[in-house]
Amino acid sequence: MIAGRLHWKATAPKLGGRNILVAFEFDNGWLWLTEAGTQRRAALRVVDGEAGLQTLNAGGLEPLDASLDAFTAALRSENHTLKRSLTDPHIFSGIGNSYSDEILHRAQLSPVAMSQKLSPEEIERLYDATRATLLEWTDRLRADANGEFPEKVTAFRPEMAVHGRYRQPCPRCGTRVQRIRYASNETNYCAKCQTGGRLLADRALSRLMHEDWPRTVDELEAMRKR
Repeated sequence: MIAGRLHWKATAPKLGGRNILVAFEFDNGWLWLTEAGTQRRAALRVVDGEAGLQTLNAGGLEPLDASLDAFTAALRSENHTLKRSLTDPHIFSGIGNSYSDEILHRAQLSPVAMSQKLSPEEIERLYDATRATLLEWTDRLRADANGEFPEKVTAFRPEMAVHGRYRQPCPRCGTRVQRIRYASNETNYCAKCQTGGRLLADRALSRLMHEDWPRTVDELEAMRKR
């Protein structure tokens, strides 16, 4: 439910709008769910008690509650790219697309590095970056909400290092942020900080350009100057 949002106000919303999926009236206000866009992924499920709630648990590890050993075991449980591992709720809980970009940039690791090929030092770096990023953004979002119900929920924030910042300068090295697009998602990364200067193939563009696809960020910058 990328475009799904919960709203809370003391007064009733204007019912009947296309984006309002459901509304609940309480003694002290109204809670309603909206979804913008056309994909319609938002959903509500009714469960009975703690046991019913646990049926919705995908089983991923809670990164902020995990030791380094538990984090390592979860990461190595399947051999995926780091991007996929971090965003898979069966492996890690509650990270998602935007914060995985921020975590990998902080850890200076490639989004396409394979999880079972990381060294112990790289895993520890990823563990530290995961915890630091999630704690930092939890504090920032709570401060932004200032005790109120959060209305401006978005995965794109100007303070982010790389996510949603395609072609903007990396805050660490100044190199332009790159991206890989697939389906409705994209991965943002700094080639200099994370991939040794190597550009990762964007499926659509690299197939279109074939041999003209630049292999490094330096080649890309040279092409732009022509």
